[in-house]
Amino acid sequence: MTDDVTRDGGPEKEPVHHRRIHYKGHYPKNFKEKYKELHPEKYGAIAGHVTAKGNTPAGTHIPIMVEEILDFLQIRPGQQGFDATLGYGGHTRAMLARLQGRGHLYATDVDPIEIVKTEKRLRDAGYGEDILTIRHMNFAGIARLAAETGPFDFVLADLGISSMQLDNPDRGFSYKADGPLDLRMNPDRGISAADLLRKLSQDDLVHLFVENSDEPYAEAIARTICGDLRRGTPIVTTTALHREVEKALEFLPKKDRRDAVKKSSARVFQALRIDVNGEFDALVRFLDSLPGVLAPGGRVAVLTFHSGEDRLVKKAFKLYHNEGIYSAVARDVIRPSAAECARNPRAKPTKLRWAVKAEP
Repeated sequence: MTDDVTRDGGPEKEPVHHRRIHYKGHYPKNFKEKYKELHPEKYGAIAGHVTAKGNTPAGTHIPIMVEEILDFLQIRPGQQGFDATLGYGGHTRAMLARLQGRGHLYATDVDPIEIVKTEKRLRDAGYGEDILTIRHMNFAGIARLAAETGPFDFVLADLGISSMQLDNPDRGFSYKADGPLDLRMNPDRGISAADLLRKLSQDDLVHLFVENSDEPYAEAIARTICGDLRRGTPIVTTTALHREVEKALEFLPKKDRRDAVKKSSARVFQALRIDVNGEFDALVRFLDSLPGVLAPGGRVAVLTFHSGEDRLVKKAFKLYHNEGIYSAVARDVIRPSAAECARNPRAKPTKLRWAVKAEP
């Protein structure tokens, strides 16, 4: 009996077994150590325990205001819909369930990493291409898609960043873990937040912080960042940027400083993320395209997570309502219930607005 050989004629080596890296202490701290949370299909009890505590299991996302969205959209079997932001697929699954196997849902996302994972989950759940089409594209291109598919009876846009992106330090979306200062939804396109900081003047940075996140300490933070960059201090990680905010707010009383730094850091990261990904431009193109892609009587719901987004949605809906294109729009925002916010704290800033396309 001869030994197994490899293609180059040498003996075949036994595969090396690598033990899973276990976390230190009682609970995992590092994102990559949370292997049980990251695979809820294998470790449902662990994921359920995390959720019950009001947290989101690592690498997953809890859809927000599902019942309120479904109540408004009034999805019926046989209709055609559009999910502008696929994300983890929670809203997508809820809308597909309402179609009951009849009709079609188109879903888009710009994130090339998460879209692959979500499509696999949905296909494994039994949603084939006969009822669900997924495209890797920005929802700003909804008019191009509608030119192929025809008008939509219902549209949902959840503009929030997904928990999977926030939790993974390799994506650089949060200061809570050290990672590269990237912030791109699609890491293959555009420039990182670190590169953007090096390009902008102090005045540009102040404008960006004010316009994109209403940052009250915009001037102090921009002055500190630009001054350190001129002196050759690298700001290429999430931790480095967080330290810049801490340094800029040292003038605040100590009792107020910690909370102020936390909130300002979140706003600074938000402002950079919006600019890096062109989020406001994409939203405006999407809102301007809606009247042309909605079927008569078609319904659109938009979830926003900060005042800049909400202002754009409110303005567009009011404009097209005044022009008679929409027969009805939300006069006031709808907020998640206290019970939902308790279950999922990331739902707290959510605002829901809706509009209905007029019929002839």
